[in-house]
Amino acid sequence: MTCRVLKIARQPYYRWLQSPVTAAELEQAYRANALFDAHRDDPEFGYRFLADEAREAGEPMAERTAWRICSALGWWSAFGKPKRGKAKKPGPPVHDDLCAVIDDKGRVRHEFNADAPNQLWLTDITEHRTGEGKLYVCAIKDAYTNRIVGYSISDRMKSRLAVAALNNAVARRGNVAGCIVHSDRGSQFRSRKFVHALNRHGMVGSMGRVGAAGDNAAMESFFSLLQKNVLDRSSWATREELRIAIVTWIERTYHRRRRQAALGRLTPIEFETIVTAPATQAA
Repeated sequence: MTCRVLKIARQPYYRWLQSPVTAAELEQAYRANALFDAHRDDPEFGYRFLADEAREAGEPMAERTAWRICSALGWWSAFGKPKRGKAKKPGPPVHDDLCAVIDDKGRVRHEFNADAPNQLWLTDITEHRTGEGKLYVCAIKDAYTNRIVGYSISDRMKSRLAVAALNNAVARRGNVAGCIVHSDRGSQFRSRKFVHALNRHGMVGSMGRVGAAGDNAAMESFFSLLQKNVLDRSSWATREELRIAIVTWIERTYHRRRRQAALGRLTPIEFETIVTAPATQAA
């Protein structure tokens, strides 16, 4: 009856009824899911990088296939050239801005204050070019002691860069449940992987406005020092050469030799040793 009304042959209809979704369509759906997951975690990636991520997730495919799927579904890199009048808007925040306060004149400003270590962490990402390509650094700073409690360095600016820095900081600091982690609205900090990492460690996310450097000024000041003292001091031939220079400056100079007025002319390591000693003795 159905075939007669729809004017279709019975054999193809019964064949479709036995297998509504073909193997090729199912494979296409799995590939699209893998590409979508990668695109959602790292919107900056083009189809070539998305194909790499899908391959790691167990769905290998040719770059041409990845391009065809992404093109059909409109999954473009955030850095792609936007069409006129259709520029992509910055992503929405996934956390409230917990460091924002309103002054007497009704203006929004930020206060990065903490009464003890591990109450408020600030994080951001910077990059620098080498002879081999760019190197990316994600650092996390304790707002109370100004110590860089964790960092991660990679040749790719992916969500895992921010997650690795957070895990590094947690491994160093121990129990950090309840600590606020403030960042900008970069896609790495809005990714599912980073949000899950915060939840796993019992931490609280905070996120500033788009394109407002003052919303994370305390972290920007550290990157400004890194830029002047390391990044711009030399031309770096390899990523490894720059990585070693960054780690050396953070651990030897910034932590142990650079005295800060905000810390009473102490280094971050000296200040932290003093403020944590009474708590250790009390315990």
